[in-house]
Amino acid sequence: MTSIIKRITALFHIKANKALDKAEDPREVLDYSYEQQLQMLQKVRRGLADVATSRKRLQLQVTQLHQSSDKLQTQAQQALAAGREDLAREALTRRTTAAAQITDLQGQEASLQEQEEKLTVALQRLQAKVEAFRTRKETIKATYTAAEAQTRITEAVTGIGEEMGDVGMAMQRAQDKTEQLQARAGALDELIASGALEDATLPAGRDDIQAELDAAGAGSEVELELARMKEELPGASAPPAVEAGKSGQAPPEQGATS
Repeated sequence: MTSIIKRITALFHIKANKALDKAEDPREVLDYSYEQQLQMLQKVRRGLADVATSRKRLQLQVTQLHQSSDKLQTQAQQALAAGREDLAREALTRRTTAAAQITDLQGQEASLQEQEEKLTVALQRLQAKVEAFRTRKETIKATYTAAEAQTRITEAVTGIGEEMGDVGMAMQRAQDKTEQLQARAGALDELIASGALEDATLPAGRDDIQAELDAAGAGSEVELELARMKEELPGASAPPAVEAGKSGQAPPEQGATS
């Protein structure tokens, strides 16, 4: 049952790690890895503390056995002085057993001391690695954050650039179309001036010379009408040219003798 639970737990961790690998934000993965390393570091510290505690307990037992051995030595001397050789022999036997126990415990203490030293070195190395990872992690996170911000700014600027490019293309098309219309209007004016095309504003069948002649004739009619209106004014005398025209006689030439 325990093995099944361990397998399920391992599978769960594998799935969780795969999910973290697919995470969009790598900063979360780095933080998770750092937390895992801290947990490992904490386990090593607890293991070191357990070893140190066991070694201290052995030291206490060795100290107690030394005290018991010294007491048994004294009791053996007292029993022998009192003529109780049997008690002296018993005390010495117990002292020998205590000495054997002391030797065994000292061996265990030395082994625990060696393990404690190894764990201390391992803890120091692991702690240095975790600290280095933390520094590296923060550097990568800062770099990623800066790159993310730069990417967003670049995407925004690129979007603006594309929109401005569309606006610029529209303005260029409008300018090109305007220039085409201006060129066409100028060409039409040149064709009309050269006579290749007739001006649609002039009557059909009339050219520019005829138009000028018509304008001159219209001016003469205006002058004649103005002279007639002056004749009709009260007290106005007809101009010599007009009177001469009415009598059928030509006006006398200036400078002729009578």
